[in-house]
Amino acid sequence: MLNPNNYCVIMAGGIGSRFWPMSRTSHPKQFLDILGTGETLIQQTYRRLKRICPEKNIYIVTNDLYQNLIKEQIKGITDEQIICEPSRKNTAPCIAYANHKIALKNPNANIVVAPADHLILKEDEFVRVINLALNYTEKNDCLLTLGITPSRPDTGYGYIQFDSNHSTIDDEIKKVKTFTEKPDLELAKQFIESGEFCWNSGMFIWSLKSINKAFDLLLPQMNQLFKDGAAKYNTPEEIKFINDTYSICKNISIDYGIMEKSTNVYVISADIGWSDLGTWGSIYTHLPLDENQNAIVGGSVLMYDSSNNIVNVPNDKLVVLQGLDDYIVVESDKILLVCKKQDEQKIKQFVNDVKLIKDLSFY
Repeated sequence: MLNPNNYCVIMAGGIGSRFWPMSRTSHPKQFLDILGTGETLIQQTYRRLKRICPEKNIYIVTNDLYQNLIKEQIKGITDEQIICEPSRKNTAPCIAYANHKIALKNPNANIVVAPADHLILKEDEFVRVINLALNYTEKNDCLLTLGITPSRPDTGYGYIQFDSNHSTIDDEIKKVKTFTEKPDLELAKQFIESGEFCWNSGMFIWSLKSINKAFDLLLPQMNQLFKDGAAKYNTPEEIKFINDTYSICKNISIDYGIMEKSTNVYVISADIGWSDLGTWGSIYTHLPLDENQNAIVGGSVLMYDSSNNIVNVPNDKLVVLQGLDDYIVVESDKILLVCKKQDEQKIKQFVNDVKLIKDLSFY
């Protein structure tokens, strides 16, 4: 039986611009079956978390634009479980808003916070680790983050350094020493060699009491703003209250605002087959490859003298490619992208340029 005090908050408000043209403002990455599995990323996330807490205790924080998309993709979810932000103000306001909504239901809540668009291949291990973490945060005043056992010196992730000599009674949970944003390759290699670092997954576990205590200490003005709405939540007055609150609320991440400044932060490092699926290149590593190392999703695709490409096209499209090596080829809703994999960081600039074409109504 699932613990009725366990709650999950899914953060699903991003627009995923690096996955353009599949990911658009109107239909972003978390609502796509980007791996061709038959499930969208948010559906996968919701299904995983149903193994950790009762379905009625799962809340999704998203942008106003995506409320109907969530209802379409998550069958049976109630309006009360969909927390709509009027604007994007980073992760700290998103979490504060969810905290105060949950507080009305259960002041003894123990909460998992997870992004909607991550890949986790080892789901049984994920459930085991999260339950271990929830058991710890239920009994201890701490803020716990899920670290990922690193497999390579990747420069695309943040790193968490832990104190190998300061473990808890549950040996897998260790005291955090430092957070480091995306390092250069040489520093990343040093981190891996030291054995004291893990990747920062952006997933958190804590009790409602502990996280609210941290907000009161480190982001008191923000916490008070959301606390003031207690009488308005789940009433017709909530929308206006939240619109007003977000117009004056600070734009800050939970990492910078709380985690990096708190003294009671711990990490549990795990190998759960994780990827944040941040780029087309990262998706390439999780797709089956043909004999020429091409990853193909959808459509009828014929490849000639081509290797190391990722191709994602509609099922009703015939595509013939010749002489391409290490490219991204994506077609979606009247837009075709052909880009070198090594230049995929330029996709955000492509999107900005596209927005300048005023008559491009299908963006």
